[in-house]
Amino acid sequence: MTCLNVESGFSGSLSTRIPEWSGCDRARSGSFAWVPATPGVSDVSTVITTPNGPLASAAISSATAATEKPQNGIAGLKHWKFDLRSGLMVAMISLPFSMGIAITSGAPPVCGITSAIIAGFLLPFLGGSYVTISGPAAGLAPAIYTGIVMLGTAYVGNDAPRDEVMQAGYPLVLVAICLAGALQVALAKFKVARLSAIFPAAAIEGMLASIGLMIIVKQIPLLMGETFEAHEFWEIIAEIPHHVATMNWQVFGLGSACIVLLFLLASLPWRGLKLMPPAVWIFVIGTVVAQFCLNIGSQNLITIPESPLKHGIELPHFREALATPQTWLPLSYIMIMLLLIDGTESLATIMAVDKLDPFHRRSDPDRTLQAMGVSNVASSLMGGLTIIPGIVKSTANIMGGGRTQWANFYNACFLMLMLIFGRDLINMVPKAVLASILVFVGFKLCRPKVWKHVAEIGMEQFAIFSVTVLVTVTTDLLIGIIVGVCLKLLLNLWYVGLSHRLSSNQGRPVPAHHTRFFDLFRNPVGERSLNNGVYDLSLVRPLVCFNLFHVIRELQELPPETRTVRLRFTPLVSVVDHTTAETLFHYIREYDSKELKLELVNWEQFRPLSSHPSAIQLGLSGELFESEPPRVAPLQ
Repeated sequence: MTCLNVESGFSGSLSTRIPEWSGCDRARSGSFAWVPATPGVSDVSTVITTPNGPLASAAISSATAATEKPQNGIAGLKHWKFDLRSGLMVAMISLPFSMGIAITSGAPPVCGITSAIIAGFLLPFLGGSYVTISGPAAGLAPAIYTGIVMLGTAYVGNDAPRDEVMQAGYPLVLVAICLAGALQVALAKFKVARLSAIFPAAAIEGMLASIGLMIIVKQIPLLMGETFEAHEFWEIIAEIPHHVATMNWQVFGLGSACIVLLFLLASLPWRGLKLMPPAVWIFVIGTVVAQFCLNIGSQNLITIPESPLKHGIELPHFREALATPQTWLPLSYIMIMLLLIDGTESLATIMAVDKLDPFHRRSDPDRTLQAMGVSNVASSLMGGLTIIPGIVKSTANIMGGGRTQWANFYNACFLMLMLIFGRDLINMVPKAVLASILVFVGFKLCRPKVWKHVAEIGMEQFAIFSVTVLVTVTTDLLIGIIVGVCLKLLLNLWYVGLSHRLSSNQGRPVPAHHTRFFDLFRNPVGERSLNNGVYDLSLVRPLVCFNLFHVIRELQELPPETRTVRLRFTPLVSVVDHTTAETLFHYIREYDSKELKLELVNWEQFRPLSSHPSAIQLGLSGELFESEPPRVAPLQ
């Protein structure tokens, strides 16, 4: 018998990948990403061991737990000095980000600021998380843009001019955002947050990488100072040569210089970056250069109307959406796409932000999902974009000393003041400067390191990742993630069949094809027993992402007297996929922080398909290998 356990606890963990920022590596699927050392943080070493020796190790950063953990609500107001200071810092980041995301989404810039303000005013009273800052996010910009085009085209016709399509589509996409938010609230009541585990990590990686590519491509017209007729990824690329001769070289030079400087600042250990991240410096420098050194026309500058809270806000057109049958199908489609991406990215982000929280508090996924739903309904009714937690602003909040959700509130207050009293200054900002910031964010989502990382996990993961990226940029986000999930299902079926075929050589019975298929969705937990604080769970089916939520429920709802949880892998467990292996390692670490222990019994019966710690594991006996199986590499 082999038991996998952790000897010392730490705050690092695994989660679906999310956008990173300078100085803070993202926690991404299939990798172990740790937060760099900060003042008051000490390094400790963690080793995952078996009786045969160490399986993997990693140096991580673990903040010393405070004697009192700050709480949200009225009790959190006593930390107002920390939250107020952090709120100002976050507002400086939110302003350019919100406007840039709105432009990329095909919406007026003021709508992005409106979304951030609404999120800040609501979330302190809705709870769910502690130091997470929410607002419009780059990850949903391509989905919003697609929705505007689809709904606008359905309403005014295929032959309508681009401006008319965009103008008609935005109030209709607000209806989809409102309906998606209401559905989020309803789903949160049924505690469905754990169901997000059914999406394979490689497919989510692919979705986010494709979002990065689409964000970059959609900045090209802004960087060239031109208006493109194309809406889709490949069509925009094909249209580039037609605008080279007429492009605005001052705009292009400014945007290109900002991109280069942004990457340069992000790579430098400059003390000023601790006060404000590179995006804020680029925002200020680019605006100053444009005003005093260049002659950029108003069509290439941000436009915030007078009395923006009165005249600059679009309202949802419920009557037009419901009275026009040709909009019903695209409306439903966009609603599902927003619900899927919003929920998945929100849950992934709060998991990652929890790892950065110096007070080691844990967010409530279902309550967070409900808070996002309420915020989306309110935002859409005020003409705003979708709202989700943001890793960039949340990281800045932690670095700025923010302790509770009141930092979100102060962030909204400062944004409101900037919008009301700083309109003339905001209107000096070139769109190319905001585009350069979004190019940087997009690159971080799809950079070559991401592709290399997925390939190291296993070529089957790379296949899922690559196909998801290709299908997504060619069609849209919803179709891309569906294709990625279907490909993952086919690969799981193939590996289950392979394991059974090899095991049949030793006289084991081979299940029927339909049994193998349905076993991927059935609860893999067979018997349960509790003796002397040891909760024993016998696993009798393959463990894959499609039935992982059953295991997550078991690991979250333990009997009160439990001190040790043993997951006992029987010979009937033919496969443990990458997403499941990653999740099990996550719970090993989380249990250790709660003075619990999670043991993986009979883990030695599996053989990894690569040297990565969370590679797919096949349930094969040692006699099937002529040589030793690959060793598990140390955590990097």
